[in-house]
Amino acid sequence: MRRPLGTAALLLVTTLLAVLGAGSAQAAGYRYWSFWEGDGGKGWTYATQGPSVVRPDDGAVQGFRFSVSADSQDSAQPRRAPDFGTVCADTPAEDGRKRIALVVDPGTAADAPDGEKPPALRTACAQVAPEASTAEALASVVKPLRYDSSAMLCAIAGYPRTGCGEQTGDDGSEEATGQAEASPADGDAASGDDGSGGGPSAGVLTGVGAVLVLGVAAVLRARRRR
Repeated sequence: MRRPLGTAALLLVTTLLAVLGAGSAQAAGYRYWSFWEGDGGKGWTYATQGPSVVRPDDGAVQGFRFSVSADSQDSAQPRRAPDFGTVCADTPAEDGRKRIALVVDPGTAADAPDGEKPPALRTACAQVAPEASTAEALASVVKPLRYDSSAMLCAIAGYPRTGCGEQTGDDGSEEATGQAEASPADGDAASGDDGSGGGPSAGVLTGVGAVLVLGVAAVLRARRRR
């Protein structure tokens, strides 16, 4: 009797580990352009609104970074520090216009779609009307831009050539099962449908855990009865 009972307990534990392992293996990210705002020279802050909504003040620094990430919590920042003085040093101030420093970081080869090579990081100083949005400032100095039907920013300066917020597997390969969700503003932030990054849901974990506990309890009761 000991062997079947021990085998049953082992099977339950193995099942739980398999479910957890499968959830981890299925964890996926999204390949997209994230939008950042310079934090007073202290670093980058992930933007809570999209570039077509944000209307930065004169002297602001705005950044864009192409990478693969599950959500805003692990999204890669631009690799150039927000430095308005350096980016706009050669663009003198003009009455009735504002200057916006832009950092456009296409990311690394590891984040690039298959068959594409990321261009070099670039900076630009946009001089635009006082009411202009970040998207308008970007369009004035970097072209072409590509958006999807939900106004999600898909490409800057033609990179990447195709696609928009595709879900990727653990190895960075594209999957046809999802697309990065657009933010309420205009689709610059990406996240999974339920924020879980593709892992097992809390309900699944709770259910498997309950099965494991009940199974172990049954094994113990059976041993006591022998």
